[in-house]
Amino acid sequence: MNRTTLSLIAGAAALAAVTGFAALDAPGAAGAGPAKAAARLPVERTTLVCPAPSASDIADTSYTSFTPVTPGASGGKGRLQVAAEESGTGDGKGGGKEGGKGGGKKKAATAALQPKAPGTPATGDTSGADAPALIGTAEGGSAPGWTVQQTTEVAAGAGRGLLGVNCTAPDTEFWFPGASTAAGRADYVHLTNPDDSAAVVDIGLYGKDGAVKSAVGEGITVPPHSSEPVLLSTLADTAQADLTVHVSVRSGRVGAAVQALDDKLGGDWLAAAADPAGGVVLPGIPKDASSVKLIAFTPADTDTDLTVKLASPSGLITPAGHESVHLKGGTTTAVDLGDVTRGEAGSLVLTQSGQSAPVVAALQVIRGKGDKRETAFIPAAGPLTARATAADNSAKGATLSLTAPTATAQVKVTASAGSGGGTAVTKAYTIKAGTTQDITPPVPAGLKGTYALTVERISGGPVYGARTLTATEEGVPGVTVQTLPDDRGTVSVPHTDEDVSVLQKS
Repeated sequence: MNRTTLSLIAGAAALAAVTGFAALDAPGAAGAGPAKAAARLPVERTTLVCPAPSASDIADTSYTSFTPVTPGASGGKGRLQVAAEESGTGDGKGGGKEGGKGGGKKKAATAALQPKAPGTPATGDTSGADAPALIGTAEGGSAPGWTVQQTTEVAAGAGRGLLGVNCTAPDTEFWFPGASTAAGRADYVHLTNPDDSAAVVDIGLYGKDGAVKSAVGEGITVPPHSSEPVLLSTLADTAQADLTVHVSVRSGRVGAAVQALDDKLGGDWLAAAADPAGGVVLPGIPKDASSVKLIAFTPADTDTDLTVKLASPSGLITPAGHESVHLKGGTTTAVDLGDVTRGEAGSLVLTQSGQSAPVVAALQVIRGKGDKRETAFIPAAGPLTARATAADNSAKGATLSLTAPTATAQVKVTASAGSGGGTAVTKAYTIKAGTTQDITPPVPAGLKGTYALTVERISGGPVYGARTLTATEEGVPGVTVQTLPDDRGTVSVPHTDEDVSVLQKS
């Protein structure tokens, strides 16, 4: 037997060992049949980061972890660990909330909760100003669609009210229209690095006149497994009421969120907006909002005009006096829309005609009047193409808002078992084209504790959604809104055929 034949046999054996089998067909047979569609399989690992919830000594924070049941996924588990917090000046050069370059000292604390098996929420709580940021990982059957909600109540002081945020997946770029460095406002961008190596981050600010010149926002190092809050006012020489924050990562990856704290209007978390696009949807404006402000930005060099529509319960309408918004390239534009929903459910739909420029946008929503006002933010959301989950719902105080801007869609909403007991319930809904529907969520039978809502698009056009939580504390109508982008619980895996013709020597 010659050397060439031996090499061919050895190569075929190695291929069989790697793939489990080898198709020993004629060279022309591989790939000769019709192409098979790519399979969608459950993701096997999910990483989430939760920012440090509050610097207030009277803050009470609850966490809810939930993974929906995904066919084909099994085994595995989730875990949350405390991130180290750097002690620094918050000046953008490695700063935490308070002083210095940072020593990387880890807080002596444990995670507030440990996730449970899919289908059952896990809850935990903490209080005070020392609650740390958390870094979480879920694997196997616990990974697809894993969601962690962080909700904080602050009774008094700057940022008082209800603050909520979905713990976010790490990435390399984030846009936050709606931030501010105005007097009476303290906004922090929280950067959390879940990985084993340091991340290097740039923070850019864009106001009504364009980019805010600052060198201290460049080259911020976030050490491994740590979290750093950076006070935005330290990155700008002058105060500006409406800003867009751009977080870009030179190396590594981080999770990012902006905590906006106002002396008079309460506060909330500002989550990252959907990636810049020609058209954006901002879903779930609370129907009792007393004031709504649109903040929009285009990173393009050219100007553009946005057509403004409100998706109401009866269809798309044009808000009186706000038919369009002009955006100057590279600048942030803010428009006061007032009482735009007039007591009805609503979502804002922004489009462009002709050649479009990429746009990011968010809404600042005010609930209440006078000195009893509270703030929430609604960033532009991505479409719910398959499934999304909102955790931390109770029997009262939660509203699910769904909009289908272009075509009628059918969705299925499942209320999970409660964290302390109960039986899951599922209901179907039809969302007509161009409308927004506020839904009082179904409640699990025999509910004990809190529960999760999982929304699945069954058919029809794209769906955008948000979940609103409300709670009144000492007369202040607390509010927080979390959008429902797709959970990306499955990934497309192309079908492959083994082709041993590559082993033949020509």
